[in-house]
Amino acid sequence: MTWEYSMIKSKQDYTYYLEADRIALGKKRKTPMLFFDEVWVFQRLLRKVEYYKNCKSSGLYRPYYHYLYLKFHLLSLFLGFHIKPNVFGPGLSISHPGTIVVNGNTRIGANCRIHVCTVIGTKAGHGDVTPKIGNNVYIGPGAKIFGDIEIADGIAIGANSVVNKSFIEPNIGIAGVPAKKINDKGSENLLARATNILNNSLNNQ
Repeated sequence: MTWEYSMIKSKQDYTYYLEADRIALGKKRKTPMLFFDEVWVFQRLLRKVEYYKNCKSSGLYRPYYHYLYLKFHLLSLFLGFHIKPNVFGPGLSISHPGTIVVNGNTRIGANCRIHVCTVIGTKAGHGDVTPKIGNNVYIGPGAKIFGDIEIADGIAIGANSVVNKSFIEPNIGIAGVPAKKINDKGSENLLARATNILNNSLNNQ
């Protein structure tokens, strides 16, 4: 796998993640509407929590960080998300509100498209070892992904699949219980490669 895990480490990173997420969600506006863009509001708050957690560690900022995290926690409960900071790379696209559970030790690359009723976590009896998931991965509704496994770049995971072993061949489709390779199509037409779009735009400025 060519993927390297990254997280917000500066104000520039924070701005980049916000814009990549906006592109991934297909939003034309620059800021969300409170009552119609709940998932976008959540993702923006997630990135703000990550920024303050990673970059504003002094005691001066701790009260505000805890305030942000409380808002984040309450919105998570409202939307049905159990997602910890510093799990997803830039270009995250959560399909819509509904149950999503992701163990906080999981690491997921850029441009992930994730659907409801997904669970990503540990294998029973194996401690806190969780999946490592590459860039441009599409996770269909109801997918269960668990254990000390790797998912390569560009993979599409079908709805209701159970993934309990590594798939290191990039740009394929997997599905089933347990999951197996079903095609060579991958995720190309299933998600926006938001970081590529953003990088091209920045390079042309």
